[in-house]
Amino acid sequence: MQRRAAEDLKKLVTDALVERGFLYEGAKAFATPRRLALHVAGLPARGEAVREERRGPRVGAPEAAVQGFLKSAGLDSLAQATTVTDPKKGEFYLAVIERPGRETLDVLAEIIPGIIRSFPWPKSMRWGAASAQPGALRWVRPLQSIVATFGPETETPEVVPFSVEGISAGTTTRGHRFLAPEPFEVRRFDDYVQALERADVILDADRRKDIILHDAKDLAFARGLDLVEDEGLLEEVAGLVERPVVLMGSFEERFLEIPAEAIRATIRANQKCFVLRKSGTEELAPAFLLVSNLVASDGGAAITAGNERVVRARLSDARFFWETDRATKLEDRLPKLDSIVFHEKLGTQGERVARIAGLARRIASAIDFGFDLDLVERAARLAKADLVTEMVGEFPELQGLMGRKYATLQGEDPRVAAAIEEHYKPLGPSDHVPKGIVSVAVALADKLDTLAGFWSINEKPTGSKDPFGLRRAALGVIRLILENELRLPLLDGPIWDAFDELPGKFVVAITLSGDEARDAAALEAEGGLVDPRAKDLLSFLADRLKVYLRDQGARHDLIDAVFALPGQDDLLLVVRRVEALGEFLGSDDGKNLLAGYKRAANILRIEEKKDSRAYDAEPDAALAASGQPEERALAEALAAARREASAAVAAEDFAGAMRALSRLRAPVDAFFEKVTVNADDPALRQNRLLLLNALRAATREVADFSRIEG
Repeated sequence: MQRRAAEDLKKLVTDALVERGFLYEGAKAFATPRRLALHVAGLPARGEAVREERRGPRVGAPEAAVQGFLKSAGLDSLAQATTVTDPKKGEFYLAVIERPGRETLDVLAEIIPGIIRSFPWPKSMRWGAASAQPGALRWVRPLQSIVATFGPETETPEVVPFSVEGISAGTTTRGHRFLAPEPFEVRRFDDYVQALERADVILDADRRKDIILHDAKDLAFARGLDLVEDEGLLEEVAGLVERPVVLMGSFEERFLEIPAEAIRATIRANQKCFVLRKSGTEELAPAFLLVSNLVASDGGAAITAGNERVVRARLSDARFFWETDRATKLEDRLPKLDSIVFHEKLGTQGERVARIAGLARRIASAIDFGFDLDLVERAARLAKADLVTEMVGEFPELQGLMGRKYATLQGEDPRVAAAIEEHYKPLGPSDHVPKGIVSVAVALADKLDTLAGFWSINEKPTGSKDPFGLRRAALGVIRLILENELRLPLLDGPIWDAFDELPGKFVVAITLSGDEARDAAALEAEGGLVDPRAKDLLSFLADRLKVYLRDQGARHDLIDAVFALPGQDDLLLVVRRVEALGEFLGSDDGKNLLAGYKRAANILRIEEKKDSRAYDAEPDAALAASGQPEERALAEALAAARREASAAVAAEDFAGAMRALSRLRAPVDAFFEKVTVNADDPALRQNRLLLLNALRAATREVADFSRIEG
């Protein structure tokens, strides 16, 4: 929160300055637990004068338009405006607005109070007698003092004249709360930083992080141990101290019987302390590092002892949880899931586990028909059992991991145990992707059930809001499929199966040819049911795939061009087709063929609109053969390219399909150079337009070229 607050302060102040025409050379913000600071360098002493010409309405315009112009320009009457003549538009009013340059000190005094009063803290409070008044200042903690000065490097800075809730800006601040609480004066930023350091406050959070990390490693090394680094914890701890002092505490060896992850979670979550390993091993040591906020007179002995007492108590709890959990098998915990509501419209965790188990079996069967599906179902049914253990109840971040440990202890197949932990993965773009078929099947089932469930109740992500992590789940599905190179058509497979597993009957009406519509039951009986929710979810996955591929350098328009073709629900083939299309369009043949396609498509669009008909039939080969040589050559090349491209696509040889299309470049170029499409002979004109449509159809064997930019 502190680092974000520092960046917010910098942005709010610098944006306000730029908005008023004040440019600066640089700005840097800082935060400690008790202060926010901003240094803006290179501000002029006075802003530049501004001259602006603002055009108004025509002479004789309605009174409302004139009054609006006067108000926006800050004029009292039209006498303060001039009249300008435009040869095309006639006479209109013009306001010349001149604003003299303002003193920077005055502008700062105008800007800063409003920023302080409306500062975007995620949590804030009111305090003191004034807190009872309407509109009282809210701040993350009671605001104690404000230091605000401005001045050129060659002059003594002046105090920015403003006050907020009775607190006037000045030059007085204080150092460390306990080590240097006396007030002192500062004028310049350099003086401020040095004076704070003398008062036991290190202003720069990155420097505090460096001190903590360096001292922690040194202290661990001196005891023959290694620090278990934790960037998130380091950032958090650096934000809790102004004068970091690293100390080492210890606990009894008997606590090392607890899983290492549980020890780390206990010490990290409750005490914000770092754990240590025995040098050169992965085995935890019975010791930890804490970061104090002061230099204690006893060398930190009392602080360390206090932390050791709390750590021992927390580890005693964790040991009790560990021993209690081991006494009950995972399958015996499953009935408890029936009393835990996953979502009021989607049933309990127990019902969800049953859905995931059924879906995981189908997915595993699609991946490897001969695989042991009972093993997959076993993993799926046990995957959520650790949610009702004592350890996960205390430390939710250990879900999955503790399930794996308990499964291993009770003798489950290693693949089942691994799947219990890995079915949550990947949790983000850089997280590990499971590889084993059991883990992959359960992970896909878990994510697809989540997506289908929230799609079915219309709880889809909107804008930046995604409370159920559906974008992350979609990215997980994409990475599981692509990084395991799975051939898994989604629409008629896992996505449809996921909707099919959901509770209740969802009746879906789908329009067929003409005005005829039938309900879901009738269509399902005919084998023709395509749930619109499933298609919408596939579209969502396609959008996430675009983001995933774009981050890897792929063009979004090529992804659109491939997805525009019917039946594109095999993500692995979509990616391979996009890659081949990108390579093809990067070549001269590809670029020229795209240009030829665009020209053909434009001619067809114009002529189809003019003739009120679609030229979508096959061209007359005999008529083309009797025409110009270039016409005959294009007709033959199109027929051959289309056959080759279609066969190559069927064989999933997308590079071969692109090679087939590349042979169209020369005949297309020659056709447009030598042949007049809009011939006087109506039959010849129609056939030539049909040839252009044949070009359009040939390219659609690999992608919808109309979606490609350029």
